[in-house]
Amino acid sequence: MTLVEPVLQFNPTKNAAFTMAEILLSLTIIGVVAAITLPSLTGNINERTWNTQRKALYSRFSQAIALMPSLNGYGTLTEGVDSSGSKVITEDTATETFLSAGLSKVLKLNNICDSEHLEDCGITSKIVALNGDTVSTPTTMKELNQYIVNNNFGEYSGVLRSHSQIDTKAAAFETANGESILAFYSPACATNNNEEVMHNSQDKMCVNFVYDLNGTKGPNTFGKDIGALTVFYPVDSIVVAPFPANKDWAVNSTQQNATSVCTQQDSEYRLPNRFELAAIYTNKLFLNNMSDRTHYWSSSVISSTKGWTFGSSAGLYYPSSRDMGGSVRCIKRY
Repeated sequence: MTLVEPVLQFNPTKNAAFTMAEILLSLTIIGVVAAITLPSLTGNINERTWNTQRKALYSRFSQAIALMPSLNGYGTLTEGVDSSGSKVITEDTATETFLSAGLSKVLKLNNICDSEHLEDCGITSKIVALNGDTVSTPTTMKELNQYIVNNNFGEYSGVLRSHSQIDTKAAAFETANGESILAFYSPACATNNNEEVMHNSQDKMCVNFVYDLNGTKGPNTFGKDIGALTVFYPVDSIVVAPFPANKDWAVNSTQQNATSVCTQQDSEYRLPNRFELAAIYTNKLFLNNMSDRTHYWSSSVISSTKGWTFGSSAGLYYPSSRDMGGSVRCIKRY
């Protein structure tokens, strides 16, 4: 009998399977890569979403403010004296009335909340400032910036460097698009007098809106889901919404060089105009790394030899020689 030697057959299906160790190793690698890339990817998506929302919000508010005949004079604001002789506010309906009787006529507001019930409009109690500090959400103009209410730096070159107005309570509202807005209103804001000399910025500020694009959801951080729109002049108003860098890029720059200082840091950075600098000053609580007693250059030009600088402590506009050294705080516009 002849023995036939068996022929071994190769079965590719049987031999192509992964071992458990190989599967676990692959899953580990995928997990590590996901842990590294997902936060960045999510952050980029959030940034793009917030940028789109900011632009739309700014457009809507600019159009609404332009439709209002005047921004000042709304509500009742009365200052009295208590039994100890201290000044107190005896009645304050200014901001609420501005929203209900003024802004609501040109912009759809879903809900209006007084200073005692801001959370009912989705206002968070804490905000992360530009430098990373956590601050309590302000409920009055003075808490937003004490120098808006009371500022007295004496006389300089024959000009009294002082400003005082009655403190006002904040109010809040929700928009039809789901944003939560905190409003600080000055019922006696001043008109544009074609200023060409040193003057205060505070009395020109009519209303400051601190917006939260997603309510209490978070991260509740200025420069991300939180920002500000500031309105100057009651008639022919100017609306600005700068996003400043978190530090000064120069401390001894001429105005001519200041613009290039910004673009060299980031192609999207710009030198703020004088109203944008005043808006940064107004929201100083959230920008608490802005240097005190420093003159910042604006992009606003008075003449071929003079431009506007802004004093970060007194809130004053200064006509200055364009060759003078000044600090530079760059901004982004959305």
